[in-house]
Amino acid sequence: MPTAPQTTDELYRALQENSRRPYGRTRTVAAEELADTAEQFADPVALVRALLELQEAYTYGSEPRKSPVVFARLLTLFDEQPDVFDERLRHLLFWRFKWVAHALRQLPEVPLASLRQWSAEMRDRYEKAGLALQPYYGQAYQLAAHVGEDTALAYELWAGRARTRLSDCEACEICERARHHLAAGDDARALRVWEPVLAGKESCQEEPARSVSYALLPLLRTDDPERARELHLAGYRACRRNPAMAGEVGRHLEFCALTGNEARGLELLAENRTLFDEVDSPLDQFDFLTGVQVLLQRVEQLGHGELPAAGWAGRTWTVAGLRAEAGRRADDLAARFDARNGTTAHAERRRARLERAPLLDALELTLRTRSLDDVTPAAAAAPAPAPASRTAAALPESLPELIAHARQLEEQGHPEGRLVWARVRTLVTARDYVHPDDDGVGPLVLLRADLLADEADRAGQQDEFAEAAALHEEAAALYDDAGAAGQAALSRACALLARAELPAPDTDGGGDGVAAKAAALGAAHAGMVRLHEQAPALAPYLEARLLRLRATVLGLRLQTTRQEEHVAPVLAEVDLLHAFAVRHDIASQISGAALLRAGTDALTGDLPAAITELDALQERLQAHGPAWHLPRALGLRGRLRLGMRDAQAAYADLTEALRVAAGWPAHAMDTGRLHADLAEACLHLGRPKEALRHLSRAAQVQLRHGSRIEALCTYSNAAQLSLDLGRVEDSIALLDSLLAEPDVAAGELDDRLTAQLRLTRARALHTGEDLKAATAEFVALAAESAGWDDDPGSHAMIAAETAVLLAESGEFGRAREAAGQAIAAHARAPRYEQLSNCLRELARLQAKQQGADGLADALGFLDDAARIAEEARTAGYEAGGRPLDVALAYEHGRVHAYAGTYEEALAALEKGLALLGEAGAGGEHAGEWAECVRLAGAVEGIYLERPAPALARLDAAVTRLRAAGHDEEAEPLAALAAELREKD
Repeated sequence: MPTAPQTTDELYRALQENSRRPYGRTRTVAAEELADTAEQFADPVALVRALLELQEAYTYGSEPRKSPVVFARLLTLFDEQPDVFDERLRHLLFWRFKWVAHALRQLPEVPLASLRQWSAEMRDRYEKAGLALQPYYGQAYQLAAHVGEDTALAYELWAGRARTRLSDCEACEICERARHHLAAGDDARALRVWEPVLAGKESCQEEPARSVSYALLPLLRTDDPERARELHLAGYRACRRNPAMAGEVGRHLEFCALTGNEARGLELLAENRTLFDEVDSPLDQFDFLTGVQVLLQRVEQLGHGELPAAGWAGRTWTVAGLRAEAGRRADDLAARFDARNGTTAHAERRRARLERAPLLDALELTLRTRSLDDVTPAAAAAPAPAPASRTAAALPESLPELIAHARQLEEQGHPEGRLVWARVRTLVTARDYVHPDDDGVGPLVLLRADLLADEADRAGQQDEFAEAAALHEEAAALYDDAGAAGQAALSRACALLARAELPAPDTDGGGDGVAAKAAALGAAHAGMVRLHEQAPALAPYLEARLLRLRATVLGLRLQTTRQEEHVAPVLAEVDLLHAFAVRHDIASQISGAALLRAGTDALTGDLPAAITELDALQERLQAHGPAWHLPRALGLRGRLRLGMRDAQAAYADLTEALRVAAGWPAHAMDTGRLHADLAEACLHLGRPKEALRHLSRAAQVQLRHGSRIEALCTYSNAAQLSLDLGRVEDSIALLDSLLAEPDVAAGELDDRLTAQLRLTRARALHTGEDLKAATAEFVALAAESAGWDDDPGSHAMIAAETAVLLAESGEFGRAREAAGQAIAAHARAPRYEQLSNCLRELARLQAKQQGADGLADALGFLDDAARIAEEARTAGYEAGGRPLDVALAYEHGRVHAYAGTYEEALAALEKGLALLGEAGAGGEHAGEWAECVRLAGAVEGIYLERPAPALARLDAAVTRLRAAGHDEEAEPLAALAAELREKD
């Protein structure tokens, strides 16, 4: 606390400010300092309020040992100076008897006799104060349940009594009743009791998060896994990293362990690592550590005990080591509680959780499903190896035969070649490797060159062009040493292509380096031609590959420039490749030429010609092969049909491409691209849920193949689509998982991509009504984007959204500052409609929340919006939604209505109707016209108390709208007219 309050008014303001902080050490320390300060004032009320705030901080900050001490001080003050406690303070005092009872139950060092003594004290105090005893019986029941006694009588004495003002809230009592039935083994009845809380109809500080954590397993046992999944996502977010809800976090970890989501469980454990050291409540520690042990025990049973795990600070933990330590500590806590209570209840409850078998083999909890193999250190450091093809033949056992087989597949361009080379690499890099003395194998230097060339190809496929170029050059040098001049020439051509694909500097002032890139690709082609001309007699398969590279590099140049002059050179090279491949009967290059020609036709805009080429290619591939080219041909045709807006045909092609691709090694089929394209087709066909499924699969494949940036972009699209579908918690859970990735959290990823992930998450939080968290994220993003000098438009958009959220929170001063930033950025990169929408919404919110007191500032926002509308009109900008002038006039009407200046409101709405004109009722803006009439009718008929003209207006509008076929728009007006007639 910067400066201690000097007056009681300052103290009260500080207490109010502290009450808005989240529970935790920061709030608790501030509460302690304020309580010390309150001692200095000769004002017992100030001291009472400060002590109440301190007890709340201890209670919800998971420090149960300190809460009773503070309450004892409050009780002493009440006994000594009862007049200090007004009705509200007296209510709070008697309410918090329950807090102390709960705190004492959490501490095994407090004797059971002391717990019963406190229970008796509570009863005596309530009786003397003339208070009903239902709250007392509620605490008596909870003590019986905690100890492990027979709860039947205690339950009836509590649940059979009428609630009072001092009873626990409805949501908390529902949870206790449901847990009573759960302990009796009646899952169905427990869930029926829980329904109002699980449905969000009853809530409080701890609910529904607490109930959700207990209801997850009963939902699975009663065959409702989808609801369990949904509640897990929402419930976990409400309790994560909260020391006061460590037990709830432990139950979510247990849920992951019992549904085949062990990898997610480890991810959540890492997110909550601070709970190991921050939780001061032994009972919460017991619940948390038992949940942790259930998870880690399951991971260890699956053979992953050596995986790293997040645990107590100060050392590095493995799953096995942390499981043992958590088990030891939880066993000790169970023994201490049972010794205090004189029962074995805690040991038995713990044993039941640890012995529970998985309830489902696999439940897809999030859009990002991962296995334990995906979270191993090796998987994090490098792409996972591609699974073997279902059609792959058994590999030769002898090394010479294996090498010969790899080279044969390489000549064919067969996708299984990489798998064979991987096996060869494993053998060659072994410490005891002895190179075979075999003329068919050749010297070791030749084999090393082959392996380097394969490694270079893999780097190029992952867009690591600099590394690919270096590896190809190294391979070329080794081929030279081995006397393989043709292969050396091919490797050098591959290096030329890889270097040309590196990002080009912007040398033409155009901002995108197009000219430099085109020049690099053209130079690469010239270099390839020279290599071709200078190479000695090449084997046909090598010469065909070199011709393919020549055509490919020119195709990339056309793709970069889209210039007509670059079309003919591509087609000429394709013709050379095709003729050569036909002459030498090289099927893979005949197919390659057809794919290049189809791609060139597509780049020139001749999609029908491209489709015709691919139709013919499909027939050839089905008749003559190579079969592994069929998924690529079908995928390209599917993409082209999307371009032709034939989504149904595209869907059929892409679905078939995925079906065929399943028979080949995944790394060679680009199934990630197929899934992404299929997602687009699904969106066009109105199948967003299926699209979401394909986006998720696309991202998983991209990650598996090492395309990390591409995968994160795909996941970002999946999160946005999930949000659009109303699956808010799915969107947030996915984004939380991505943002927790080590490279993302450390700021090593592209900052704009990270910002996009955070922006989507902030919007999802806002949609999910977590205004506080959403606003905090938007404020941070607005501050960061202010430094994006190359992208002021994005800053304008982010600052505008930030302003609206601040206004929703009632912080209009900060909202005005954020709006000012948006306006300044808009001056550099206009965002007319977004900014106009923002300013009008700010005006509406201020007028609605502050009424007449906020009118002047609200009109200031509308003045800014008027300037934006004028700028848009001057620039010839047309809004995608309502015309900006009409929207502005309507908002003037609404703002004045909120402020109670009804004549001005009516005049503004009349202006809006005039701007829409007589055609408004029957045109494309019928909805806007009808809403203006409705609000004008309400202002005139209700607030100005002139029902006759209001009814005339409404009746005329209803007639016009219905005549124009806008029955839906007419309905609210007819309803308002009926209401006015009834009142009149």
